[in-house]
Amino acid sequence: MSLTSLTAVQLGTKIRAREVSVEEAVTDALLQIRGKEPGIRSFITVDEDGARAQARQIQKQVDDGACTSILAGVPMAVKDNLCTKGLLTTCGSKMLSGFVPSYTAEAVCRMQQAGAVILGKTNMDEFAMGSTTETSYYGAAKNPWNPGHVPGGSSGGSCAAVAAEMCTYALGSDTGGSIRQPAAFCGVTGMKPTYGTVSRYGLVAYGSSLDQIGPIAKDVSDCAAILEVLAAHDPKDSTSVCRNDMDFTAALVDDVKGMRIGIPRDYIGEGLDVQVKAAVIRAAETFREMGAVVEEFDLSLAEYAVPAYYVIACAEASSNLERFDGVKYGWRTKDAKELHEMYKKTRSEGFGAEVKRRIMLGSFVLSSGYYDAYYLKALRTKALICQAFAKAFASYDVILSPAAPTTAPQLGKSLEDPIKMYLSDIYTVSVNLAGLPGISVPAGTDQAGLPIGIQLIGDCFQEKKIIRAAYAYEQTRPYTHCPYAAGKEQP
Repeated sequence: MSLTSLTAVQLGTKIRAREVSVEEAVTDALLQIRGKEPGIRSFITVDEDGARAQARQIQKQVDDGACTSILAGVPMAVKDNLCTKGLLTTCGSKMLSGFVPSYTAEAVCRMQQAGAVILGKTNMDEFAMGSTTETSYYGAAKNPWNPGHVPGGSSGGSCAAVAAEMCTYALGSDTGGSIRQPAAFCGVTGMKPTYGTVSRYGLVAYGSSLDQIGPIAKDVSDCAAILEVLAAHDPKDSTSVCRNDMDFTAALVDDVKGMRIGIPRDYIGEGLDVQVKAAVIRAAETFREMGAVVEEFDLSLAEYAVPAYYVIACAEASSNLERFDGVKYGWRTKDAKELHEMYKKTRSEGFGAEVKRRIMLGSFVLSSGYYDAYYLKALRTKALICQAFAKAFASYDVILSPAAPTTAPQLGKSLEDPIKMYLSDIYTVSVNLAGLPGISVPAGTDQAGLPIGIQLIGDCFQEKKIIRAAYAYEQTRPYTHCPYAAGKEQP
């Protein structure tokens, strides 16, 4: 059995007990990448030399007792929109091809301080704009459960790498479901913390009021341990929050007796695949059997979440991506004769079709004639969605919902209909609009053998409640290793 088949906590425990060396763990992960990566394309950059050098350094720290973290020496991957000093950071775009940052994102720094070994940077939808990892300039990533299907997005490369057991865990970013949806598609666990819990310093921004970094791993215990490392106030990030309740592993309790769990009727009605709905209903019954009170309720404004999200996200994206003009860094056209021509040609050549679409939409809704009609209206809708969740959490500890309306679609199908791709985020975008924490956990497979994920949503700063519920649910169904990870032939 490969060492990457272990969870991060299991492997970290073996390293601390001197049963496995850090170099053995890293070598094993690199061998897995060499064998599996050509069929999955979950990485943009693999840093073999850097990973081996980190392994030697961290082993010395473990031996000296200078590094005592449970994650010390455990190999991980980082989504390619998190800056890493001296290591290529592309955001899956031609615009940043060849860009090597001079500093490292705070979230990555915190993982390095805990002794994590970074294997490389994972594939993603260009500038995190997409739900399938098919908009990447470096080619589409594939789902390890069936390479004819997408891994989801935009953190699809991170989720695919964890599912295929090329790394033990990974970091992703979640703007409208970009951790939780691909985690569901790939049969792993992905968590989006409350907005402001993890520093966004060094994250290449898509939608600044929505983006949040989070962990992707095999199980809830790993996510809780990783989040304990990630979560901290950062003065470099003006949206970072001071918290004193970040002992997330303390919530790993197999007990939901008396917990009140609500299921929005809006989320289990029309448009939801019957097999996904059945999985949610089974999960609800499981919680009831464990002693939780489970009820359906009406969560208003659900139908307005997707349009409000895309207006706000695209408006912020059009502003954030303005900096990519060929002057300071990244791609620059080779045949411009004057400055404005250089701007136009650089952006035309550097950005892909989906990014251009969202920039144009964002610029449109921010224009003087349409600002009130679209952008301000979307902000008001966002406020109403926040109020609807606040009302729901006055009655419930946790909200149970699907993570996505279907299992992973076939490669190429979503890009044929961008609106359909946008609607695939219907169960996740509200969480970002309201700044709430959410976690996606595996809940079985459909008849085609593709993973189904359920989502648990908590109130602001109530990660412990969703961790507790997710952990208790997880104990009823052990982690299923995907066939590709075990080296079995794919369908």
